[in-house]
Amino acid sequence: MSFKNIIATSENGIGKITINRPSKLNALNKETIEELHTAFENLDADNETKVIIITGEGEKAFVAGADISEFANFSIEEGAQLAAQGQELLFDFVENLKTPVIAAVNGFALGGGLELAMSCHFRIASDNAKMGLPETSLGVIPGYGGTQRLPQLIGKGRAMELIMTAGMIDAETAKSYGLVNHVVSQAELLEFTKGIASKIMRNSPMAIGKAIKAINANYKDGVNGFETEIRNFGKCFGTEDFKEGTTAFLEKRKASFSGK
Repeated sequence: MSFKNIIATSENGIGKITINRPSKLNALNKETIEELHTAFENLDADNETKVIIITGEGEKAFVAGADISEFANFSIEEGAQLAAQGQELLFDFVENLKTPVIAAVNGFALGGGLELAMSCHFRIASDNAKMGLPETSLGVIPGYGGTQRLPQLIGKGRAMELIMTAGMIDAETAKSYGLVNHVVSQAELLEFTKGIASKIMRNSPMAIGKAIKAINANYKDGVNGFETEIRNFGKCFGTEDFKEGTTAFLEKRKASFSGK
């Protein structure tokens, strides 16, 4: 896959997307969001890709925010459309992929960058990472899901403070808040993340996809997460992966999952 603003590869079952705008601290513009959608869509459709890792190019930033120059003069209607299109095209899209997505946060993750990391299924940070939603300092609010996902991850009070102060937190604070799962050195970040990806790849891709649906259901208005779990639990019984997993367990051997 060839893109202008990102690099997308897949090797040994692990897809890797690198946001490649280091001169702009990997800021998100419309074109980059569209390219990210295409890359995620292609990797999710590739049966050989079991896990996707997203990171930023360089040592300074994962994504340092949105490209403000693109929307500084927008009207009310244009602003609402910007948020709606971005959420549908990228942030909600990533959250609901059947393929697990891990954010390897390698520096600043601010504004849209933190929102992108939060849309991933979980996050690992380098020890130099800084995270925050500074939108209120620009006279606007987070528009790519930040006001919804941040409270889900760190609690309402902490999210209120972080958004209202437009402040930043370091990687260890983010870990203590539950915003990231692990903190490692920048030199170790990608290999550590690949190590977790390898553990995920031992398990049933089909079951993982259904687990993502069930977990996400708990955070959707009007959806009963328990009912979603029951329905997807039942569906597992009709799959090749269930037959292989249970047979391998009873035969005391390692399962070989097909993802079907």
